[in-house]
Parts: sequence; structure tokens; C-alpha cells
Amino acid sequence: MLADIEKGPHSSSLSGPSGVLPRQDIRKLVQRGMVRSISGAFAESQYQPASIDLRLGHKAYRVRASFLPGPNKTVEKALSDLTQDEFSLEGGAILEKNCVYVVELMESLDDLPTTISAFANPKSSTGRLDVFTRLIADRASMFDTVPGGYSGKLYAEISPASFSIKVRKGSRLNQLRFRRRNSGQEEAIGFRVSDKELRDIHRETPLVDGVPVIQNGLQFSIHLAGSHNGETIGYQAQRFTDVIDVDRIAAYSIDDFWTPIPARSARRLILDPHQFYILASKEKLHIPAGYAAEMAPIDPTMGEFRVHYAGFFDPGFGASAGGLPGSRGVLEVRSHEVPFLLEDGQVVGRLAFERMAAEPDALYGEIGTSNYQGQSLKLSKHFRS
Repeated sequence: MLADIEKGPHSSSLSGPSGVLPRQDIRKLVQRGMVRSISGAFAESQYQPASIDLRLGHKAYRVRASFLPGPNKTVEKALSDLTQDEFSLEGGAILEKNCVYVVELMESLDDLPTTISAFANPKSSTGRLDVFTRLIADRASMFDTVPGGYSGKLYAEISPASFSIKVRKGSRLNQLRFRRRNSGQEEAIGFRVSDKELRDIHRETPLVDGVPVIQNGLQFSIHLAGSHNGETIGYQAQRFTDVIDVDRIAAYSIDDFWTPIPARSARRLILDPHQFYILASKEKLHIPAGYAAEMAPIDPTMGEFRVHYAGFFDPGFGASAGGLPGSRGVLEVRSHEVPFLLEDGQVVGRLAFERMAAEPDALYGEIGTSNYQGQSLKLSKHFRS
């Protein structure tokens, strides 16, 4: 329960309870040189409550295909076989949609403790632009995962799907979080919160604005019913648009990139195959201070569609002045091979909760980069309201 989670900054030691490391402990990894930057410095805005933003380096490689280096090869070696073109990001460059790029990141890891592993996910704004990005480490057999004890470079694989994007050295598309396990503890044990614990947490600190549906995590449903016919309940990405500069905030008109989806009396929506949608959860959510949450991978028995690209929720997300959950989950939705019918209130996914090793010294909504606190239906920060 919340009372069992240590609050505030730890001592200088990197040992402590198992769980997701808060930002004050990530600072310690930086201070000890276990997380490094080629610039030698980190920006304060990189530190999120439970992760650190990663920055693109100075050069991009266009490659023939996505890849994993495997246990006997570095990413650099794999790039030598797959690169079609390489170009500088110093002055900015366009990454074309439906192409695959790899960029060495400014951040790297050096002698990460064996009890601390790292996991990456796209930033919320990246997912809402339909930019598919994954972390690759040397000798990796999985994306977005770095084992304890790792030393080496980190790379981002980037594949824009709906819009071509402009990036430059220092642009931030994904973030890295860290999990600490106790010696001898299995990787999957001690992090995920059980359904029984979730029910207990909800009684103490409401997770949703209503009766929670808890089954293998917290289930959430789709919101397709407006207060009146014609109210915008979602957006569909347009196919032929201009480039989006990922570092320009509130710079673009919605109408130039998105087609609004109006509420209809039938309260349903048929997803076109391979089209990209921004929709919202019916539930308003709140992630308590001692926990983080992640959208679980889609269960194919629920339908052939995907409802998340980023899908990570920091501690404090959805907090409101009244103490009730105050933010909807924004969903990045794509149907696969066939049209698929969604109806208002249909369950489309679930949140898996993890314990924090300690409460962060600043929660989501308390830092300057909390762009989506209190959100309802909301596009990425690049678009004018």
C-alpha cells in the first residue's frame, strides 16, 4: 500500500526497495556516471517523475529494415550491413513516413548495476504523432529492454507512419525508466501490482471516476458518446500533409493534419484498416504517487486493433484539485487487416500497475513538461487548441 512506500529522496546509496526508480534515484545514476551524455550535461527538463528523456544524436541512418543485433553483434556492426544512407541532424533533417531510421542517442549507459535494468517507451507526444520508435542496445535480442550490468551505446529506431517529421540533434522521442530488483529476485516478481492490491489502492485513492473493472489489471473502455451529436470525439490522421517539426510546440493547425470525428446517435465508430485515430478513454484516471502504470499489450481476443504506442503513465497523472481522477487516457488507435467496429463503452485495453521504489520528489503535473495533465480528448502538444 501507499504507506509502505518510502517517500522523498533516498540516501546516496543505489540500494533500496524493488520497483521503478523515481527521478531522484535516476539523478544518482547520472551523478555516478552510469547514465552518460556525449554533451556531458543533462537538461533539467529531461527528468520526468519516473523516467529520463533521451535525446537524438548528431547522425541518422536510413536502413532497409528494422532489426535486432542479436547476442553477438553491436548495433554499429548491424548498421554497416543495412544502411542505405546516412546524414547529419545538426541542422535538422526530415524523416520520411514509411521509412526506417536508426539514430545513436546522446545518452549511453556505463556499468549499470546488475540489479537495475532499463526499459524504454515512446514519449506521449511521439505516440500521438504516430511515430513508431523503439530503443536498441548492443547485443540485444529484444527492443526497449536493457539488462542489468549493461555498458554501451543506445540507439533509437524511428519509423514515422502518418506524418513525415523534422528532427534534429537533441530532439526527444523516447524515454528510459529503470527497475531495481532485490538480489536473487526474478525480473517479473515484485513489480506488477495484483488485482487484489489494485482494489485496495482504489478504496484508498480512487483510480477511476466510477466503479473500477479490475481483471488482470485495470480495464478501460472507449469514449464515443458526446454530450450532443456533432461533438468531436476523435480525430483521424489525414494522408497527405506537410511535415511536422517535433520541436515546435502549438505551431500547427489541427485542420491541416486531422479530420475530426463527430459523435453520432449510434455511438459507434468503424475503424478503417491501416488508418490512425486519436480517441479517448471513457474513464477518467488517476495514478497514485507510489505507482506507475503502463498500457498492456493488446489482447487479440479483444479485436484486431492496437490502442497504444506510448502508453506509460507517470505517478501523479490525473490528479485533480477535488481529489478525484481528472484525466482521460488518450488512445492511439490503429485497426489492422479488416474494418473493426467500436461501440461506446467497449473495453479496449487494460493498465498494468507497478510499484515505485519510492515516491518521486515531483509528480506529474508538478513539473514544467506535464503537457497532458487534466486532458480529455487531446492531440499532441504540436497542435494549437
